[in-house]
Amino acid sequence: MFRKVLIANRGEIAVRVAGTLQQMGIAVVAVYSDPDRGAFHVRNADEAYPLDGKTAAETYLDIGKITAIAKRCGAEAIHPGYGFLSENAQFAQACADAGIVFIGPPADVIRCMGDKVRAKEIMHGAGVPTVPGWSGVSNASAKTIAGEAGRIGYPVLVKAAAGGGGKGMRVVRDVSSLAEAWASAGREAKAAFGDGRVFLEKYIERPRHIEFQVFGDHHGNVVHLFERECSIQRRHQKIIEETPSPALSDALRGRMGEAAVKAARAAGYSNAGTVEFLLSDGGEFYFLEMNTRLQVEHPVTELTTGLDLVRAQLIVADGRPLPFTQDSVRQRGHAIECRIYAEDASRGFLPSTGTIEAWAPPSGPGIRVDAGVARGSEVSVYYDPMLAKLVICDETRTDAIDKTIWALKRFAVLGVTTNVEFLQCVISHPAFRAGDINTAFLEQHDLTTQMSERPHDDALVAACVALLNGQPDAANQPSATHATDGGPWQRAGAWRSG
Repeated sequence: MFRKVLIANRGEIAVRVAGTLQQMGIAVVAVYSDPDRGAFHVRNADEAYPLDGKTAAETYLDIGKITAIAKRCGAEAIHPGYGFLSENAQFAQACADAGIVFIGPPADVIRCMGDKVRAKEIMHGAGVPTVPGWSGVSNASAKTIAGEAGRIGYPVLVKAAAGGGGKGMRVVRDVSSLAEAWASAGREAKAAFGDGRVFLEKYIERPRHIEFQVFGDHHGNVVHLFERECSIQRRHQKIIEETPSPALSDALRGRMGEAAVKAARAAGYSNAGTVEFLLSDGGEFYFLEMNTRLQVEHPVTELTTGLDLVRAQLIVADGRPLPFTQDSVRQRGHAIECRIYAEDASRGFLPSTGTIEAWAPPSGPGIRVDAGVARGSEVSVYYDPMLAKLVICDETRTDAIDKTIWALKRFAVLGVTTNVEFLQCVISHPAFRAGDINTAFLEQHDLTTQMSERPHDDALVAACVALLNGQPDAANQPSATHATDGGPWQRAGAWRSG
C-alpha cells in the first residue's frame, strides 16, 4: 500500500480523505492556496505545501504545480477528491506520465465519459436506456437543428457536450426560442469548459434523479452499491440526497442496478464512479451521465452498507481486487445527507463570507458530520461555499427524517449565514415526507417564504435586557463583562457575549 498520498483538493473532502488515509497508516500531504493557509484541511495533514495564489485557476486547478509538489515530497499517489481536477483527463494523464498513481479511473475513461455525446453513444450501443436526442454538429444550420428538435418532440433540452452543473443547458419549449438557446448554450459552454459543442435531448418533465454507486477494479470485477435519490436540487445542484430511494421497488432497483453495472463495463471502468439516471413517473429510466469520481453524497452509501469507499478506492488503485462482491453488499436502514452551505436563502442564496465565530454541529448515534471548517475558519469568496455535510442514518425513512430535523435544529454556526433553516423547511415539508419529490421540487414549493424572519437588532437587545430583569445591580458591576466572575452572563443560561 502507498506510504504517502497527496490530496489535490480542499475543504470537507480533503479532511474526509485524510481521515481514511491516516487510519490506514498512510501519510497525508495537503496543498493550499493563500486564503487557505490556516484552513482545517491543512491542519489535519501530516505535510502541507503552498500553491502560491488565490483563485482556483492559480492553485487547485494548476496541474503543473500539484504534480511538481507530489514528486518533490515523494507522494506515490494523488487523490483528487471531487470538483477541481477530479474529472480532468489531462490531470490523470499527467499523473501517469510522472509515475504517480491517480486514485480514480484511467485518463481515457475520464475523457470518454466526460464527453456526454460519446458517453451516450457507448451506453446506447451497450443496451443501456438513453434519452432520445440528437448529437449535433458544429456547423449545423438553423433549419437542421429545428428539424431534429421537431423529430424529438418539444420540450427539448440543449446541453453542453463537455460539462455539467447546469452550465450550457437550456430548456426549449417551442421552435421560436430554439436558435437563441442553441447559441447561448454554446457560448456558455465554451466559457465554462473550453468546449462549445452542444446537443439536443428530449426534456423529461419533472423526473427523479437516481444515481447508482459503481465500483470496478483492474481484475474485471464491477459491482454496484445500490442507489441514491438526488432529486432535491437547486439550479441543477443537489442539496439533499438519500438512500434507499422511496420510488424504487425491488424489481426496478434490480433492473437499474444491472444497467449501471452494464454501463460501467461498457466504459471499461475502474475505481469509484456513479451512473446517473432520470426516472419518469411511469417507471421508465434513462442514462443521464457517468461521474468518474467519488461523489459528494457518498456518505449515505457508506452508512447503509458499512463500507469505507475511500479505503476501497485506495485498494483498487494499489492494483488489488475489490474487497467486496455484489452478493456480499447489503443495505441496512435509511440515510439522508444535507449539504450545509454558507449562503443566505432569504436573499436569493447569496454566498456568505467571513470568520466562523462558533461551530457546534450536532452529535449522537446515527449522526455524522463531514466538515471542512472549524471555529476560526475563514470562508472566502474564492471557492464553493459548502461548509459541511450532515448525514443521518436510522432504521426507517420516517425515523431518519425526524432525526435529521432534530439535528438541523441543533446545528449552530455563527459568523456566517447558512442554509440550515432552509434545509429544515425542505425536510419538514409534507411532500418530502411522503416521498413525492422530483427535480422541480424547489420550483413547485417556494420554501424561502416559510423561513422565519431574523429579529431586528433592537429586539435582540431587548430580549437580553428582559432576560436579566430583576438583576439591576449586576448590570452595573465591572465584573459583569467576565463570564468567570459572576454577573449577568453567569445567570443568563445559554446566552454568551458575542
